[in-house]
Amino acid sequence: MASLNPLAGTLGKKLATHLLRRATFGPAKNDIDIWAGNTVSQGVKDLFKALPAYDPPKDPATGADWINPKPTEANSPQEDLKEHLNVWWIDKMCHSGISIGEKMAFFYHTHFTTIKSRIRFAPAIYYQIALFRYYALGNFKEITKKICMDNAMLMHLDGQLNEVGRPNENFGREFLELYSIGKGVQKGPSDYTNYTEEDVVEAARVFSGFGIDEDFTGTDPESGLVRGRVKTGNGTLAARHDAGAKIFSKAFQNTVIEPKEMIDGKATEAAALDEISQLVDMVFDQEETARHICRKLYRFFVYYKISEEIEQDIIIPLAGTFRDNNFEIQPVLEQLLSSQHFYDQDNSVNTDDIVGAVIKSPLELVLGTLRFFKVEITTDADLEKYYETYYRAVIRELKFHGMDFYEPFEVAGYTAYHQAPSYNRNWISANYLAERYKYAENLLNGFYGENDNLLCKLNVMEYVADPKNISDPSNPEKLTRELTEYLLPQEITEERFNYFMNTILLDDLSIMNWKSEWQQYQLTGDDTNVRVQLERLVKAIMQSPEYQLS
Repeated sequence: MASLNPLAGTLGKKLATHLLRRATFGPAKNDIDIWAGNTVSQGVKDLFKALPAYDPPKDPATGADWINPKPTEANSPQEDLKEHLNVWWIDKMCHSGISIGEKMAFFYHTHFTTIKSRIRFAPAIYYQIALFRYYALGNFKEITKKICMDNAMLMHLDGQLNEVGRPNENFGREFLELYSIGKGVQKGPSDYTNYTEEDVVEAARVFSGFGIDEDFTGTDPESGLVRGRVKTGNGTLAARHDAGAKIFSKAFQNTVIEPKEMIDGKATEAAALDEISQLVDMVFDQEETARHICRKLYRFFVYYKISEEIEQDIIIPLAGTFRDNNFEIQPVLEQLLSSQHFYDQDNSVNTDDIVGAVIKSPLELVLGTLRFFKVEITTDADLEKYYETYYRAVIRELKFHGMDFYEPFEVAGYTAYHQAPSYNRNWISANYLAERYKYAENLLNGFYGENDNLLCKLNVMEYVADPKNISDPSNPEKLTRELTEYLLPQEITEERFNYFMNTILLDDLSIMNWKSEWQQYQLTGDDTNVRVQLERLVKAIMQSPEYQLS
């Protein structure tokens, strides 16, 4: 049976690699070596480091910050600034070290999805990312409350159009279906088991009367982050908020939500905001909400299939931990990532492997490769090169691989994170796979700018010649063994190993021939022969089916 019991003992190389691939954007060899000596418990705890505060992105048109609190006419157009934000956040992911925080911030983006082309003002996206990072290791219920007043979300799902007398149900519907409790099995045209159409209407009434803060000066008292505003008209009351009693269905125990303070028939600002808290509390009081969120976490970090066994043995007890800890995210992740199940050590069946069973997202593939080989990416000291490098070597590659970053195809988000039954298999098609293989070639050949200036390149010789990376490059067996062990998620067969070593690296020549060529390189500094073979080997590994898996 599947088990959340903690796995005892040290991680070792294979399980350390598994943990770091799933919980971060990819480890380097030295990270794996360090974590391999940790106990499972310590290895997981060491992932929970507070995210550092970062300076806001700079505008290449002016070289200055533009989140202060919003752009001026001197800055680049809004669409350009939104693209710059993509570069800025992905750069932070690339340099996030071994911490689960940035990965969790990205999880929130996949869960509380917004589409950047729907967001008129670039600062709204910046402050949303800041919200995800602020709560990355915090309280799930609290971030759910905050997202309801997030400027980007108000634009994305037309929340700013939702007013008393002119209801807009878009956000209320997605709040229930996607962000909190989930639909459940549909029992009728208006009954989704976990909520009804009546509940969508009442939730929309709760969410009425809030608008965008176009000045980006109003802040949330708990987080200090910019949020939307209560529409007050010319006064101080929530003039556009529906102040009537909202009566929910039996799915929510016929709970009534209404303003706690009213003046002249209108809710006060505080009372209107409090209704959001009442609604979130009501929804999170339902057992199914914790289970729905735990399923999302399971599919993101572990595996996309949830059998009845997994539901009973993993999801339900994990949801219990979630509720018992008042929806703090860290205890849930620690329990899941420390479990026998996460490491596939809870049974003897070898056909349901979790290790090496998930297709890497484009983000994990591209950033994981850069991080493992420590490919040098320019810093924002040279703004023009900084943005061009990330655009050409990362952002554009992600799009070629099927991830238009911050621009998923639908309001539910990127299909790989929500669309049954395929889930992560949506990352692979004939075209997407070809682009993944082409990425290996591009990285080895180098990415070049519009003026043919080199932006970044994987220097295989530099990597292999470093004794911290490869213990003895003159020994083709050790060389191939170390590369395949660290780069591939599962141990490969001897037949597969011999293919990489004999057919690819040695080109069917002898081991002595390689030793002689390596010695010649050391004596003369001419790496022509060994470089060609090393690049062939690394490309073959990166273009292998195994490398696409985590």
